[in-house]
Amino acid sequence: MSKPGLDKWYAYMKSHDAAALWDLLHPDAVFESPVVHTPQRGRDITFKYLTSAAKVLGGPTFRYLGEWRNDTGAVLEFENEIDGIKLNGVDIITFDADGRITHFKVMVRPLKAINLLHRLMGEQLMQQSGATSQSQSR
Repeated sequence: MSKPGLDKWYAYMKSHDAAALWDLLHPDAVFESPVVHTPQRGRDITFKYLTSAAKVLGGPTFRYLGEWRNDTGAVLEFENEIDGIKLNGVDIITFDADGRITHFKVMVRPLKAINLLHRLMGEQLMQQSGATSQSQSR
Protein backbone atom coordinates (compact mmCIF):
# COMPACT_ATOMS: atom_id res chain seq x y z
CA MET A 1 0.00 0.00 0.00
CA SER A 2 1.47 3.32 -1.09
CA LYS A 3 1.31 6.39 1.14
CA PRO A 4 1.73 9.60 -0.91
CA GLY A 5 3.38 11.54 1.92
CA LEU A 6 5.84 8.76 2.66
CA ASP A 7 6.63 8.35 -1.04
CA LYS A 8 7.33 12.10 -1.19
CA TRP A 9 9.61 11.83 1.87
CA TYR A 10 11.66 9.08 0.20
CA ALA A 11 11.83 11.17 -2.98
CA TYR A 12 13.09 14.15 -0.96
CA MET A 13 15.79 12.01 0.69
CA LYS A 14 17.05 11.06 -2.79
CA SER A 15 16.80 14.51 -4.39
CA HIS A 16 17.30 16.89 -1.44
CA ASP A 17 14.90 19.21 -3.30
CA ALA A 18 14.19 21.95 -0.74
CA ALA A 19 11.03 23.10 -2.53
CA ALA A 20 9.62 19.58 -2.41
CA LEU A 21 10.34 19.36 1.33
CA TRP A 22 8.70 22.75 1.94
CA ASP A 23 5.56 21.58 0.14
CA LEU A 24 5.57 18.32 2.11
CA LEU A 25 5.54 20.10 5.50
CA HIS A 26 2.27 21.16 7.10
CA PRO A 27 2.37 24.84 8.21
CA ASP A 28 2.00 23.69 11.85
CA ALA A 29 4.57 20.89 11.61
CA VAL A 30 6.43 19.95 14.79
CA PHE A 31 10.01 18.64 14.85
CA GLU A 32 11.50 16.75 17.79
CA SER A 33 15.27 16.40 17.83
CA PRO A 34 17.27 13.83 19.80
CA VAL A 35 19.39 16.67 21.22
CA VAL A 36 16.93 19.54 21.75
CA HIS A 37 14.67 19.32 24.80
CA THR A 38 11.64 21.20 23.50
CA PRO A 39 9.66 20.44 20.35
CA GLN A 40 10.33 22.87 17.51
CA ARG A 41 7.00 24.18 16.21
CA GLY A 42 6.16 25.47 12.75
CA ARG A 43 7.11 24.84 9.14
CA ASP A 44 10.05 27.28 9.13
CA ILE A 45 11.98 25.69 12.01
CA THR A 46 11.03 22.14 10.98
CA PHE A 47 12.29 22.87 7.47
CA LYS A 48 15.52 24.28 8.87
CA TYR A 49 16.17 21.20 11.01
CA LEU A 50 15.29 18.69 8.28
CA THR A 51 17.41 20.38 5.60
CA SER A 52 20.32 20.56 8.05
CA ALA A 53 19.86 16.90 8.95
CA ALA A 54 19.83 15.95 5.27
CA LYS A 55 23.20 17.70 4.83
CA VAL A 56 24.69 16.12 7.96
CA LEU A 57 23.22 12.62 7.67
CA GLY A 58 22.23 12.27 4.02
CA GLY A 59 25.61 11.27 2.67
CA PRO A 60 26.46 8.26 0.54
CA THR A 61 26.44 5.78 3.46
CA PHE A 62 22.97 6.79 4.75
CA ARG A 63 20.33 4.13 4.30
CA TYR A 64 16.95 3.15 5.63
CA LEU A 65 16.90 -0.38 7.07
CA GLY A 66 13.25 -0.94 7.87
CA GLU A 67 9.82 0.61 7.77
CA TRP A 68 6.73 0.21 9.94
CA ARG A 69 3.49 1.94 8.92
CA ASN A 70 0.06 2.65 10.30
CA ASP A 71 -2.86 4.71 8.99
CA THR A 72 -1.32 8.06 9.95
CA GLY A 73 2.42 7.59 9.70
CA ALA A 74 5.56 5.52 9.66
CA VAL A 75 8.67 4.65 11.62
CA LEU A 76 11.78 4.43 9.45
CA GLU A 77 14.94 2.88 10.89
CA PHE A 78 18.18 4.30 9.47
CA GLU A 79 21.91 3.93 9.79
CA ASN A 80 24.93 5.87 8.70
CA GLU A 81 28.61 6.15 9.49
CA ILE A 82 30.19 9.55 9.99
CA ASP A 83 33.81 10.08 11.04
CA GLY A 84 34.10 6.38 11.90
CA ILE A 85 31.07 6.47 14.23
CA LYS A 86 28.08 4.28 13.40
CA LEU A 87 24.74 5.98 13.91
CA ASN A 88 21.50 4.06 14.23
CA GLY A 89 18.14 5.71 14.65
CA VAL A 90 14.54 6.10 13.68
CA ASP A 91 12.47 8.79 12.03
CA ILE A 92 8.92 8.76 13.39
CA ILE A 93 6.76 10.63 10.89
CA THR A 94 3.08 11.55 11.16
CA PHE A 95 1.09 12.72 8.13
CA ASP A 96 -2.22 14.54 7.79
CA ALA A 97 -5.03 13.40 5.49
CA ASP A 98 -3.41 15.33 2.61
CA GLY A 99 -0.07 13.53 3.04
CA ARG A 100 1.77 16.48 4.61
CA ILE A 101 4.13 15.94 7.54
CA THR A 102 2.59 17.17 10.79
CA HIS A 103 5.09 15.67 13.23
CA PHE A 104 8.66 14.46 12.77
CA LYS A 105 10.60 12.90 15.64
CA VAL A 106 14.17 11.61 15.40
CA MET A 107 15.76 9.21 17.87
CA VAL A 108 19.45 8.21 17.62
CA ARG A 109 21.82 5.83 19.35
CA PRO A 110 24.51 5.25 20.70
CA LEU A 111 25.58 8.15 22.90
CA LYS A 112 28.75 8.95 20.95
CA ALA A 113 26.61 9.15 17.79
CA ILE A 114 24.24 11.57 19.52
CA ASN A 115 27.19 13.69 20.64
CA LEU A 116 28.60 13.75 17.09
CA LEU A 117 25.18 14.57 15.64
CA HIS A 118 24.73 17.37 18.20
CA ARG A 119 28.02 18.98 17.17
CA LEU A 120 27.50 18.59 13.40
CA MET A 121 23.88 19.75 13.48
CA GLY A 122 24.89 22.77 15.57
CA GLU A 123 27.52 23.69 12.99
CA GLN A 124 25.09 23.20 10.09
CA LEU A 125 22.33 25.23 11.74
CA MET A 126 24.81 28.05 12.42
CA GLN A 127 25.86 28.01 8.75
CA GLN A 128 22.21 28.21 7.70
CA SER A 129 21.58 31.08 10.10
CA GLY A 130 24.64 32.90 8.75
CA ALA A 131 23.50 32.36 5.15
CA THR A 132 20.00 33.59 6.02
CA SER A 133 21.38 36.67 7.77
CA GLN A 134 23.66 37.45 4.81
CA SER A 135 20.88 37.07 2.24
CA GLN A 136 18.52 39.24 4.30
CA SER A 137 21.11 42.02 4.59
CA ARG A 138 21.52 42.28 0.79
